[in-house]
Amino acid sequence: MKYMDEYRNSQVSQKLIQEIKDLVHQTWNIMEICGGQTHAILRFGIDRVLAPEIHFIHGPGCPVCVTPVQKIDSAIQLAFEADTILCSFGDMLRVPGTKTSLLTARGQGARVQTVYSPLDSVQIAQQNPNKQVVFFAVGFETTAPVNAMAVKKAKELGLKNFSLLCAQVLVPPAVEVLLSDPYCQIQGFLSAGHVCTVMGYHEYEPIAEKYKVPIAVTGFEPVDLFLGIKECVGMLERGMYGVRNAYTRSVHREGNILAQALMKEVFEVCDQQWRGVGCIPRSGLKLKSEYVDFDAELKFNLNIVGNGQEQTVCIAGEILQGKKKPTDCPAFGTLCTPENPIGAPMVSNEGACSAYYQYERR
Repeated sequence: MKYMDEYRNSQVSQKLIQEIKDLVHQTWNIMEICGGQTHAILRFGIDRVLAPEIHFIHGPGCPVCVTPVQKIDSAIQLAFEADTILCSFGDMLRVPGTKTSLLTARGQGARVQTVYSPLDSVQIAQQNPNKQVVFFAVGFETTAPVNAMAVKKAKELGLKNFSLLCAQVLVPPAVEVLLSDPYCQIQGFLSAGHVCTVMGYHEYEPIAEKYKVPIAVTGFEPVDLFLGIKECVGMLERGMYGVRNAYTRSVHREGNILAQALMKEVFEVCDQQWRGVGCIPRSGLKLKSEYVDFDAELKFNLNIVGNGQEQTVCIAGEILQGKKKPTDCPAFGTLCTPENPIGAPMVSNEGACSAYYQYERR
């Protein structure tokens, strides 16, 4: 199959649905890690067509949603600094910090500029030599290579007015945290194809071995998801565990070696706070000492160890950990809507609350 519509082919999908139903002899709890997969599962009704045998648990795979409140507060602080431009992807602008969001701050005069690539921020720094330009670097392993490229480019150009506010997170440590929970009910995983395109899936093999769970790498279209679900269910029904690749058109075991080398040149692993989850050891990236001049936290002497608090009515943390559904939240669809979000999962295009709201789960 070569074209997108072939991965939405109803006949192929129906055949795979029947094959999955023929495999299933009991109910299984499967977590899709990625928020993009959550949206696809709800958008195409995959959860309904496979119910009740397959119960989907929505994971923390939304980098916008797990960016800690303190980082957003720091981004807002930087945006109000004199002679500073804070650059960010558009999906971060409406995510609430402790008191406000970047979008509201921009309306109050803060210098917040939406960009489509961190390299755009480098260009803005070139064009504005008298201003400090900070790129809010948010994302999983998928965005890390291009963020690393931006830093390298800025160093090559000798730019002294460019830096990163880094909120990069890594998926495998979060999977381990979920599985190590004594109350964990996850029996199998669908792993995110875009992350594995960069990193491969060899990192998941020791996790599958340690916790005796099946992990299927899959994409985001219906046929992709059905193939991944079939692989995962097949292993569950046979009492097997391990990693299977159901996204072979994009993913290879070792991943993109060049992209990984670029990441390793610029970043090193660190502990990282996850919004709604807490501190996960070795789950983040920070700039190496060779690139420390581009670290906004150090350049602006930011203190990001504060106790930024979530809105108490919001249960985003439990939703991000798969312990509750968006519809379990008392604020869902009333106090909290995409136009008036309280929690980050209602803002992002990969957030579970946004998916439930958009696809009529109210």
